[in-house]
Amino acid sequence: MIDLLTVGEPLVVFAALENNKSLADASRFQKHLAGAELNVAIGLARLGFKTEYLSTVGQDPFGDYIKKRLQAENVGHSYLTETTAAWNGFELKQRVTHGDPQTFYFRKNSAVSHIDPTVVSQIDFTQVRFLHLSGIYAATSPHAIELVNALITSARKAHTTIIFDPNLRAALWQTPQEMITACNQIATQADFVIPGKTEGQLLTGFSDPREIANFYLAQGCRAVIIKTGPQGAFFKTTNTEHFVPGFKLEQIVDTVGAGDGFVAGLISGLLDKVALTQAVLRGNAIGALATQTAGDSDNYPTKSVLQTFIKTTPRQNFS
Repeated sequence: MIDLLTVGEPLVVFAALENNKSLADASRFQKHLAGAELNVAIGLARLGFKTEYLSTVGQDPFGDYIKKRLQAENVGHSYLTETTAAWNGFELKQRVTHGDPQTFYFRKNSAVSHIDPTVVSQIDFTQVRFLHLSGIYAATSPHAIELVNALITSARKAHTTIIFDPNLRAALWQTPQEMITACNQIATQADFVIPGKTEGQLLTGFSDPREIANFYLAQGCRAVIIKTGPQGAFFKTTNTEHFVPGFKLEQIVDTVGAGDGFVAGLISGLLDKVALTQAVLRGNAIGALATQTAGDSDNYPTKSVLQTFIKTTPRQNFS
C-alpha cells in the first residue's frame, strides 16, 4: 500500500544567509529543496510512511538535484518524469528575524506544466490510502486543474481518502475569484480540509473558525482543521470540535514550511488511526519544529524525535 500520493511542483530554493536584507541586497544564499506538496511527502517519509510524488522535472541541474534529494529522503518517484521542454522552477527566500520572509518565484511555464495527464490511468488507487492535494499546484495552469480533477475522480471511485490544503498563493491565479472558486470546488470533494484561519475567511467569507468549518461540513467534508499559527489549531467534525494548543518556542528562524509540516503530522496521525486531537497535536509539533531552521523541511523529525518533542516541550496556555 502507498500511504500517501501527492502531486506538485518541486522547487529549488536559494535561502539568504544574511538577516533582514532584502532579496535585492542579499549576496549569500544556501540551496534547499521545497514545494508544499513535496514537503508533506518528505515529512511523512521521515516518519516511516510510504509516499509517492507525482511531478515532472526539467533535464537540468535543478532537476538532477531534486531527483537525488527524493532518493535521499526515501520519497517514492514512480510517477516522476522528465522533460526537455522547460526548465525547473526555483525560488529566492529572504532571511528574517521576525515575521514571514519575502519570497520570489521563477516558475512560470516551468517543467511541471508538462506532466502527462495519462499518468492518472497508471495509478491503482485501491492501493493508495491518502491523496493529498494543494491549491498551489492547482494554480500553476489550467492543465493542472484538469489533472487534479482526474485524480479526485479516480480517488473517490476507489474510496481513497482525500485531504486538501488550500495553501493560497494569489499571485499564481489570474484573479482572486478564480482562486476562491477553484479551491472551494476541490475542498468540497475532499474528506479533510485544512485551511489557515485567514485562508478560511477568504474562501468562505466567515471569520469565526466554527463557521468556516460548518461551511465545508455542510457540503460533505468529514472534518475541517483550521491552522491558527503558533497558537495551535481548531478542528470540527459533525460530532465534535476542539482547539489543540501549539508549542512554546524561544525563537523562530523561518515560518515557511511550518504549514506543510503541520499537514504531514496530521496525516501521520490519521494513518495511524489515533484520535483527531492527537493527530492535530502531531501537526502542531512538526509545524513548530519546522520554524527552527531556514529550510522548508530541514527540521522535519523522525518518529522518535517527534515523540520526544511532544513529551518535553511546553504548550501554549490560553485561559
